[in-house]
Amino acid sequence: MTTFTTSDNVTLFYKDWGSGQPVFFSHGWPLSSDAWDSQMLFFGQQGYRVIAHDRRGHGRSEQTWDGNNMDRYADDLAELFEYLDLHNIIMIGHSTGGGEVAHYVGRHGSARVAKAVLVGAVPPLMLKTDSNPDGTPMEAFDGIRAGTAENRSQFFRDLTMPFYGFNRDGAKVNEGLQESFWLQGMQGGIKAHYDCIHEFSEVDYTADLKAISKPVLFIHGDDDQIVPLAASAELAVGLVKDGILKVYPGGSHGLAQIDAGQFNSDVLAFIRS
Repeated sequence: MTTFTTSDNVTLFYKDWGSGQPVFFSHGWPLSSDAWDSQMLFFGQQGYRVIAHDRRGHGRSEQTWDGNNMDRYADDLAELFEYLDLHNIIMIGHSTGGGEVAHYVGRHGSARVAKAVLVGAVPPLMLKTDSNPDGTPMEAFDGIRAGTAENRSQFFRDLTMPFYGFNRDGAKVNEGLQESFWLQGMQGGIKAHYDCIHEFSEVDYTADLKAISKPVLFIHGDDDQIVPLAASAELAVGLVKDGILKVYPGGSHGLAQIDAGQFNSDVLAFIRS
């Protein structure tokens, strides 16, 4: 396995395939870089260098007790980018990974970044507050914490239904995708997964979005049951300097896997534009 050791001595797994302009993928919770299989194959075949890591505590990376926070996640990216000497990067982040991309730029700047794509991403803030009335109530995140702590194996299996929109009338359930989600989730460490819930739900990424000076494409499903559109991409696109929002009618939270062909095509067009 290809690994990298961070400055705080944590071993991270990553994939680095092909050559050309680098396209870097940040996965969602509780998954791993394997969630980007369709994209890494496609963009690698299009002549790009495709790179993705398993966030600390997730997938095949070291299962960490401490350091499971967005500041450290962003620092991990900065150290990996320096180690691989990456420049002119297309950064693509899904869900929590979208927060990770935004916070990387907010914390480390955009000198190495060419463009960004945020899909089903959590910024600016998921939590419902007085100033964010369309957000998700804390009770929902407490439920995620309870499910993770008490029976995450079954919780992850159940989560695939709203995640991919399989609970909608007429939806065709993809059992292989469910099993892949479950396997990726169970590879990770429970403490890192538990800690990360705070990072995707309660961290405010507004300042990070305002710091992004490069073009950003937001892709979001209007039937995203995990990160509702009205409290995320619809607000976020107005906070970046150069943003485009593309909404997929009926699109789920996992649209990059469910609608991989359309997603890949749209992202490729954005990269080439």
